Amino acid sequence: MSAGKVHAGRRLSGWVAAVLMLVALYAIFFYAPLEQTMREVQKIFYIHVGTAWNAFLAFFIVFLASLLYLRKREERWDDLAAVSAEIGVLFTTMVLLTGPIWAKSAWNTWWTWEPRLTTTLVLWFIYLAYLLVRAGVVEETRRATIAAAFGIIGFADVPVVYLSVRWWRLSHPIIFGGGGGGLHPAMLVALIISVFAFTALYLYLLQMGLTVRQLERRVRHLKEGWRERYE
Repeated sequence: MSAGKVHAGRRLSGWVAAVLMLVALYAIFFYAPLEQTMREVQKIFYIHVGTAWNAFLAFFIVFLASLLYLRKREERWDDLAAVSAEIGVLFTTMVLLTGPIWAKSAWNTWWTWEPRLTTTLVLWFIYLAYLLVRAGVVEETRRATIAAAFGIIGFADVPVVYLSVRWWRLSHPIIFGGGGGGLHPAMLVALIISVFAFTALYLYLLQMGLTVRQLERRVRHLKEGWRERYE
């Protein structure tokens, strides 16, 4: 694929993400009705769920790309895992920031050590450690191999986070797979649009991150070639 087509694809992806985010904001603040108890504070719920869903998606891509790297030893899979992990940490940070805002109004506390909150925090620490591993190992092949193993093992916490509501019968609402969580139809529409909008944002950030890593690798190879030639 030519560079022009790749650039055009990235621009299209960016526009799609921007339009969907605007539609999501309209659906959240104007289309979806106010919740009777929490009123305006409930609106953060749509962003919270949208970022959480895509944090899981990002870490699943890390898991899949890590498996493919260990099997094929191709740099593109290592790049995909690294970029997706960075975005996953970003989204998980947003989950951990928006969750307490909702919890303060719903449970009258900013934080409680219930299993879902705790396992989400553990997930955040796991992938922060994953990024630290990548930053701490200099040799490329060794770094990619260690990171791939870490990414595969770390993903084990994702299903624990997702299923914790069912396993421990928590007060956390069940949205998908739980009859919509008793949401008003307009609220459910706003939630679905928000999930799609954050998915589009994830895909755009993934494309941009991969482009940056490819450029970094190209510059590094040029520097190495220059040293071999003139030193």
